[in-house]
Amino acid sequence: MSTTVDAPDTMISRPRGALVSAMRRNAWTLGLIGILALLLVFTKIIQPTYGARGIQGLAVSVLPLALAAVAQAFAVIARGIDLSIGSMMALTSVVAAALMEDRSEGFAILVVFGVLLLGLLLGAVNGSLIVVTRVPDIVVTLAMLFVWAGCALLVLKTPGGGSAEWLRDLTGGSIIGPWIPKAAVVLGLVVAAIWLPIRRSRLGLSLYAIGSAPLAAYRSGISVNRTKIFAYMLTGLFSALAGLSLTASTGIGIPVPGPYTLMSVAAVVLGGVSLAGGRGGIFGPIIAVVILSLLRTDMTFMNLNTNLATVAQGLILVGVVMIGSLMQLRRDR
Repeated sequence: MSTTVDAPDTMISRPRGALVSAMRRNAWTLGLIGILALLLVFTKIIQPTYGARGIQGLAVSVLPLALAAVAQAFAVIARGIDLSIGSMMALTSVVAAALMEDRSEGFAILVVFGVLLLGLLLGAVNGSLIVVTRVPDIVVTLAMLFVWAGCALLVLKTPGGGSAEWLRDLTGGSIIGPWIPKAAVVLGLVVAAIWLPIRRSRLGLSLYAIGSAPLAAYRSGISVNRTKIFAYMLTGLFSALAGLSLTASTGIGIPVPGPYTLMSVAAVVLGGVSLAGGRGGIFGPIIAVVILSLLRTDMTFMNLNTNLATVAQGLILVGVVMIGSLMQLRRDR
């Protein structure tokens, strides 16, 4: 009799327990979503005319940095870091712009696939150098920053080239309704199409394993070197996607790397990815990118010096790193 009565309670408690567990695992990301919601409300208060067009402009402006943050997240999860992301973005952007200039719309499709393969190749070179030379990731990628930046200047000395019309239309404007920017939809589809299958695969688990404990991963039969190269290939792929988004949004290729490398590191840290590796995801850094960009926008609306946004970002990062360190010490105890 008691079994019949208790069964429904048990069935109800299991989903609740799973929900609570999921919320605990994603507490940091949920906190970021809350901060973003409050920031959007604050933006509307200080700028009543901020609406659908503002959201569309925000989505277009954050797209390259969001993709760069995803690229950096792959390297950091695998206990690495890539300081050449900005240069890879510049190189893939100018290659795409140079090849698309005065060419047909159909040829641009081949260019896009070629640029994505180029991104994979650049990432494979970075990863292979790290594995073969056993030099720390930060040193190798710092050196490759100058190599890829020089290559970008060899392709285009000054901003130029062109972009296919369909590529520009892919990120500009909205879809279905004015509140759903195309750039946000493209970002969501691209990240989901690549990240979700990898996250659920053996390679995805290997990324987290080598980030958490490389020696334990090696003893478990995981090829640490191969997985490390794979992580940097993904970094190169998303850097190429970020470069293509730059070409799409500006219509030209820009050979000079922007602040994307350091901003991607900032977004990864704020997004809850541990710099020690093995912890974090992709969604958090994307939300962090939107927060950092909206913070700068709000300072513009308030007629404040936008350089203060850089100071604020630095203070936020210091606070996040301190909180992360305290949480790690608490776990160790």
